[in-house]
Amino acid sequence: MRRLVIVTGLSGAGKSQAMKSFEDFGFACLDNAPPVLAAPFVNLALEAGQRDGALALDVRTGGPFGDPAAAIDALQSAGQRPEVLFLDADDATLIRRYSETRRRHPFHEDGAGLGEAIAAERAALAPVRDRADVVWDTSRMTLGELKERIGTTFVGSEARRLRVAIVAFGFKYGVPLDADLVFDVRFLPNPNYVEALRELTGYDGPVAAYLEAIPDTQMFLDRVLPLLDFLVPRYGLEGKSQVRIAIGCTGGRHRSVYLGRRMQLHLSETTSAIATFDARDLDR
Repeated sequence: MRRLVIVTGLSGAGKSQAMKSFEDFGFACLDNAPPVLAAPFVNLALEAGQRDGALALDVRTGGPFGDPAAAIDALQSAGQRPEVLFLDADDATLIRRYSETRRRHPFHEDGAGLGEAIAAERAALAPVRDRADVVWDTSRMTLGELKERIGTTFVGSEARRLRVAIVAFGFKYGVPLDADLVFDVRFLPNPNYVEALRELTGYDGPVAAYLEAIPDTQMFLDRVLPLLDFLVPRYGLEGKSQVRIAIGCTGGRHRSVYLGRRMQLHLSETTSAIATFDARDLDR
């Protein structure tokens, strides 16, 4: 594989969150897997055409489940170059995180405290930690910072760029349920009532000229585009991998298409995000 990351570490140190980040970056992922499944997972990923993979190993191993060190050795013998990311945290942080989630620690034994379970896990994982390529202490790390560090360390700059998906829609067909931001532009005159424009769309020059002649069109853009310039970079800093912006008019053919395209072009010029545009209801 082009990149194969083995994610391991202490329970509560952020392995599941790390795997979510790798998934957002386009990696083939398998979370909480017995080490014995490492090689089959790589083979399946390659058969599916995936060149980047991340595998989080279950800390409760042994017997038929396999051994993490042996699984890493087997991958290396097969010609792979696994990179081991070990996530750690101080005891106080781990205890606080487990207290908040109320989950049972995998090394917990009847009559023992959480501190003893953490100590037992540290001892069990010491051999894997010693051979890790990267060790991170997540005690003071936010989820956004963890994702940013994963992106910086394991992912190319293109894959780390925030995706902004802009969709034009018609309110009579329903608001996109997965939208993060929704703008209603039905306050503008509807080109559908102009006979020469009815069969055209917001992609066409005459429709653009009609809307640009309306002062409220530019007044709307003068307010919305700076808002997007403010929000989009901050969504990226927070760790979001995609933002979906919906802009709607009555039928989704004229006003929303024209203004959605203006948003896409603006964001492509003023931010580092990858902005795409889709006219969802154009052919209805």
